[in-house]
Order: sequence, then structure tokens, then C-alpha cells
Amino acid sequence: MTPDFIGSFAKEAVIVTLMVGAPMLGIGLIIGILVSIFQTITSINEITLVFVPKIVAVLVALIIFFPWMMEIMMNFTLNLFQNLHMYVK
Repeated sequence: MTPDFIGSFAKEAVIVTLMVGAPMLGIGLIIGILVSIFQTITSINEITLVFVPKIVAVLVALIIFFPWMMEIMMNFTLNLFQNLHMYVK
């Protein structure tokens, strides 16, 4: 294995990780901002108010995006196992 191969493999792994995590992180960020705006407007200073909507939103995003996430991870893993003989040289 050459350093170029290891670099490209690591880059692909990071891209897959970001793609799989992005929907849940994005939804959590948007809900967090909306709840923060709501707290600012209403002057509610309850710290735990942010957590419940975020947890629910992230779980809903996980349910919605799970098939797509599994497809991305399965394609990466399948590519890894199909080319395993090239990696051990």
C-alpha cells in the first residue's frame, strides 16, 4: 500500500462518515437554532427545553434517512471487501 492509496482511502472514509452524519447533525442544528430563537423571543430561560425537540428531530431524521445511510455504508463496505485482495499486497 502506498501513501497515496492510504490518503485516498482515508479521504473516502471521512466523506462517507460526513455524508452519513450530516442529515442528523443538520436537523439538530436547525431545531436548536429555532428553539433558541423561540427562547429569546419569549424570554424563557429553561435549559432543558432545547434537548427534547432536538432528540425527537434527530430520531425522526434517523428514521427518514436510515435507508439512504445504510445504502451509503453498504456501498463503501462492499467496495472495501471486493477490493480487499488489492489492499493486502
